Amino acid sequence: MRSRWAQLAALLLCLSEVSAVPQLLAKKKINGDAGPNEQKRAVHALNRLTFGARPGDVQQVMAMGVDRWIDLELHPDKISDSGVEARLEPLRSLHMSSKEILENFPDGQMIRQVAEGKRSMPNDAVRRAIYQVQVARLEEKQEKERKEQKAAYNPAPAALAAPPARTPFPASDASGAKTEAELAAAAAASPDLTAGDGANSERAMASPPGPRPASKLTPEEEAEARRREDRLYADLKVQSLLELPPNERYKRVLAMSAGEQVAFADSLRGSKGQEFVAGMNPAQREVLMAMNNPQQVVVDELSQAKLIRAIYSERQLEEVMTDFWFNHFNVFVGKGPERLLLTSYEQEVIRPRALGKFEDLLVATAKSPAMLFYLDNWLSVGPNSLQALGGPPRPAVRLPGPNPNARRRQNAGLNENYGRELLELHTLSVNGGYTQRDVTEVAKVFTGWTLDNPNEGMAFKFDPRKHEPGPKFVLGKRIKPAGEEEGRQVLHMLATSRRTAHFISLKLAQRFVADDPPPALVDRMAKTFLKKKGDIREVLTTLFRSPEFWADGTYRAKVKTPLEFVASAVRATGASVDDAMPLIRQLNNMGMPLFGAQPPTGYSMKAQAWVSSSALLTRMNFALALTAGKLKGVKVDSIQLAGGPPPPTDATVALATMEGKLLAADVSRQTHDSIVAQIETLERSSSGPGQGKKDTKARPPDANRPADASLMAGLLLGSPEFQRR
Repeated sequence: MRSRWAQLAALLLCLSEVSAVPQLLAKKKINGDAGPNEQKRAVHALNRLTFGARPGDVQQVMAMGVDRWIDLELHPDKISDSGVEARLEPLRSLHMSSKEILENFPDGQMIRQVAEGKRSMPNDAVRRAIYQVQVARLEEKQEKERKEQKAAYNPAPAALAAPPARTPFPASDASGAKTEAELAAAAAASPDLTAGDGANSERAMASPPGPRPASKLTPEEEAEARRREDRLYADLKVQSLLELPPNERYKRVLAMSAGEQVAFADSLRGSKGQEFVAGMNPAQREVLMAMNNPQQVVVDELSQAKLIRAIYSERQLEEVMTDFWFNHFNVFVGKGPERLLLTSYEQEVIRPRALGKFEDLLVATAKSPAMLFYLDNWLSVGPNSLQALGGPPRPAVRLPGPNPNARRRQNAGLNENYGRELLELHTLSVNGGYTQRDVTEVAKVFTGWTLDNPNEGMAFKFDPRKHEPGPKFVLGKRIKPAGEEEGRQVLHMLATSRRTAHFISLKLAQRFVADDPPPALVDRMAKTFLKKKGDIREVLTTLFRSPEFWADGTYRAKVKTPLEFVASAVRATGASVDDAMPLIRQLNNMGMPLFGAQPPTGYSMKAQAWVSSSALLTRMNFALALTAGKLKGVKVDSIQLAGGPPPPTDATVALATMEGKLLAADVSRQTHDSIVAQIETLERSSSGPGQGKKDTKARPPDANRPADASLMAGLLLGSPEFQRR
């Protein structure tokens, strides 16, 4: 029998219906035509205002009343969200300021300062373990660079550089140390290294088997040979420690010497790390993973928080709008120290203002260290400013991060990045009626909007020495010289512009209604935007009360982005998520890494960006893996979804039950028949699902065989109906 994974090709014909969505939308007229019935209204509202319906949500919304439920979602302060806060509590970096994040999860600059003695090594064992591994790696890297420079400037004479005809130790490496193959063989022959007893393993680590070959090595070569041995024995030690309880494993790591911890951290890369930290509490896992890569822990925890909130938050519209505005005011996690700044940006800048006044959000993003760094405005210097004309220099600072040229770039001159994106992407739109001169003038206005204490976590600061003096002319209006206040004037002018009102209304309508929303709806929303001074909640109220929002043509007319698809699949199945990282890796596979949009445009909300045969196949693979329990840390009870326990034996009844739970019983005949065909193929097989053996003789269905609930659930999640919202 074909495995369930090989059956995906048979579903592509069904999935091709999703690919036709852009063309279908072009043909549909979304206006004030007759709206859906009450159940469809509830399904539609849940599809658009949340990351997907959970089991029982449709019934609850209908019982409350759809309009009343929408009003409640528009006022999230009235909704308790203690459950999701409890889930986020173990993610420590979420509760830290940027400065605290930098101290607990140091970047390269912080480590360099400790290595140079400009900062002291932390006293507590936990932070010290993180720091000393990074310091040792830095010193190793610096030593390697010194050797390379020395070799480049002092090449050895040809006679000395040529290798001898014979080597005294042919079975060893060039340094005279044992090769890793030799050490591995010796380790395999040693009962102390392979025994499960932790004490024996410790003794073996302290006394490697066999004498070292006699050789004349430089101190650097001896250190390198020792590092090789440390790494090999660290790998063996990881295996021996796996037999200990999680708490004991954790204590043993903190008690290691600095050299052992360095080798140990290297051994935890990849799948070994996940296996080693299994069973530990979140704080312990965080420390051990931070030993390997401190800043990645911050990104991972923020990504987990975003997905956990999308799945479990009761304030679903707030989560949708937080995602919408982060994408609108996008910053890229991969640029320098953004990893230190994104937590504050998402939690303190975007989230609290997601349903507030647009102007407040615009000002907050303009002053955010994350935005100042991402678009390089912190470097912008007015051509005629005191700093540019050679005024008294300020003490140079080096921004945290790997770029050694950051110090020199501080006097790089006028930078137009923020000015351009402010006009093109944040407010007026690409066709907003501005000119290149406006971009330059706006850039001059925001000179001096920079960063304070970049080595201490960063904060907004206005530096008058960098600010361009004199009046500026923006969109035909004269901006009088007023220092920092000039920027506030421009932001106010843009936030209250008719073009901005139309652009923001258009993007909201694209998110909640259609890729190509009705112009009349956008115009009414823009009118509300101007009348209510950019009140986002009021604009959304106009949208949700419009006949266009409830038109039949909008029902399941939007293709889900990968984030929406993954979150909705987990919510629809009622899955329990103990570890969100496997889901985050699935988003990476689908081309939508969280916080990973490099251009300032962010991720597209339109179907054409996400629909292709390969993309849909990836989604189907995820759906089947989710329902089959193949994602560690994520559990789905497919039998319960099918109406059990016990496992149902009537596949027809089980499928109907799942269609009701996952798709509100609104499934096309094509989708239903395709899934039925897959079920019949399985029932006629002589081997169970996944065995990969073909039945040589077809036989009638076995009425006593349990229905394959996980396969049915996976196929329904991959269906065109579920792919759309």
